[in-house]
Amino acid sequence: MYESFYGLSGKPFQLNPDPSFFFGSKGHRRALAYLEYGLHQSEGFIVITGEIGAGKTTLVRSLLQKLDVKKVVAAQLVSTHLDAEDTLRLVAAAFGLPNKQLKKADLLLSIEMFLLSLTAAGKRALLIVDEAQNLTPRAIEELRMLSNFQLGEHALLQSFLVGQPEFRETMQSPDMQQLRQRVIASYHLGPMDPAETEAYIEHRLKHVGWRGSPAFLAGTHEAIFKATDGVPRRINTLCDRLMLAGFLTGATAFSTDEVAVVVSEIRDEAGDAAAAAAVAKHGDSGGAAATGRAAFGGSHMVGAPALFDMDLSQFKLDAPSAQRVRDFVNAQQAGYLEDRLSRIERTLEQTIAMLGELADRSLDASSRESE
Repeated sequence: MYESFYGLSGKPFQLNPDPSFFFGSKGHRRALAYLEYGLHQSEGFIVITGEIGAGKTTLVRSLLQKLDVKKVVAAQLVSTHLDAEDTLRLVAAAFGLPNKQLKKADLLLSIEMFLLSLTAAGKRALLIVDEAQNLTPRAIEELRMLSNFQLGEHALLQSFLVGQPEFRETMQSPDMQQLRQRVIASYHLGPMDPAETEAYIEHRLKHVGWRGSPAFLAGTHEAIFKATDGVPRRINTLCDRLMLAGFLTGATAFSTDEVAVVVSEIRDEAGDAAAAAAVAKHGDSGGAAATGRAAFGGSHMVGAPALFDMDLSQFKLDAPSAQRVRDFVNAQQAGYLEDRLSRIERTLEQTIAMLGELADRSLDASSRESE
């Protein structure tokens, strides 16, 4: 919509992961280095974690673009809450193997024979499991057992486990000791700093032919960083809305005022429950200032009303204790909503990934038929 107005060849801040927009921040370069190191090792597990929207999927897709398809056969699995056998079926399906109505033993045999056939052809297999925090302990154990497939001293399957921060806690469980012994590298992808946030925004704009319009006036990049905490997806969301607002008003330059307006709109759309989560989270350390903040994807904006303002005088609590009770209730209510929003977001990501895989398979099938 706003692309032609600003003379751009495409949408610079799309939310769908696109490896062509990959930006090498310090964290992303290091995470990519771990993945490339893992590929060189040709065995074991590589674990990459990061917050929602940190750029994990874009990172993985950027790596996949660099793979030599003549040497590496990669399959990507977007995990859900499945039992162990269903996980094996998804692994088989990801590699294009028939799996319906097969017993577990037959599934394992089919996967092993496939991996052996790749080795015989001078290739190797790479399994990328996205949203790994959703894996059950039994499903993780099945993945570990798949890593036992070997031909002599040569591992037949290598796996990358990509997930949100809670997967790190899963990895520390006493039941995960055998898996931890197979992990050859692990890295947590954090947010970008202010300088990287500015460079990230300009990188994406230049990728679609930006020549300085719209201009970002002094302080604008810093305001965007403060609003998004340097998380790529949050930056994309905010900047996309900023560009749209600029198109609607005919603006050719953005200042901190425009950023504040868009942030306020996003905050209002997110609802007061998310705002209360930020109030409760920062209530003890932020004092009165914290009560004037709202949430946008985990960062803090101005003007959040409290959800819970019950008269607690009947309990004979002093003012600080009464406020702690209110903050606690607000946190519980808002945390429930945020958890639901996170689950919806993960489901949408998984659906998009599955649709992409289906589209790719359809194209492959059409290509084979035309040959």
